[in-house]
Order: sequence, then C-alpha cells, then structure tokens
Amino acid sequence: MSKPPVAPFDKKKIVAENRRARYDYFVEDRFEAGISLQGTEVKALRAGEGSIAESYATVEDEEVVLINSHIPEYSHGSWMNHEPRRKRRLLLKKREIGRLMGAINRQGLTLVPLSIYFNGKGKAKVELALARGKKVHDKRETIKERDWKREQQRLLRDRG
Repeated sequence: MSKPPVAPFDKKKIVAENRRARYDYFVEDRFEAGISLQGTEVKALRAGEGSIAESYATVEDEEVVLINSHIPEYSHGSWMNHEPRRKRRLLLKKREIGRLMGAINRQGLTLVPLSIYFNGKGKAKVELALARGKKVHDKRETIKERDWKREQQRLLRDRG
C-alpha cells in the first residue's frame, strides 16, 4: 500500500522560496517547522524580505538549526537590529527531530528548506524537506521532462 499524498500546508503569505531545491534534490518527505525569530526579523519578513536560496538545516545537540538563511536588517530598526545571517533555531517535536536524525545519519539524506511563510494564524513557518541529492544525469532528465511538458502544453493549446 502506498503512502497517502501529503496535505499542503496552510500558506497565507510566502516570503521566501527555494526554487532551486526542487531542481537539485529529490524531495522525499516534508515537514512544517516553526522558526525562532527576534522582533526585527519578523518585521523584515512581514515586509517581504528574506532569502533561503543557499541555506540548509542541520541537527545540533537535539535541535534543528537553519544555517545561512538571509533576513536583512529591518530598515526602521534601532541599534537592537539582528544579524542577517545568524543561525536560527527551528521548532519541531522531539519525535520529529529523532526521525530527521535517523534519516540523515542512516540514509544520507539532507535537510533543505523549501519556503518561509506565514500561516493563517500569522506565525512564521519553514517548510523543510528531507531530500536526496540528484546526480548530473538526473538533472538532465528533469530538464528533458520539463521541456517535454511545456511542448505538450504548446501543442494542446495550438490544436484546441
């Protein structure tokens, strides 16, 4: 019996998206995690600023940490502004963290953030993916498939 499809998360406002991740990795499983932010970071995210293009997540001391995500300093902040590329703690349950640690250690998977968004309650969330890296020939296959689907749409549109 196959697994049922994962229900989409409640994304009201997407702030940052890692579109390259779907090209570089096979996404195996997805998780929704809270993110521990300072006040000016939340304000910068609400203004639509932030990038997770080169970021990744690791498990350090029973905690999941988002590394190399960029949230620029808030323009109206004072001397209490945050550091743009600091490590940010991700909020997950212990059982989920244990599952992630097992997958990373045993299966050689990678934790990749797919998007940062605000949910319906106004909380900042991160969509994490357990992913397996693609080889060069896999990437070529993805490009061929994408081009063929685009060509199919073009043909259907012209004939219909």
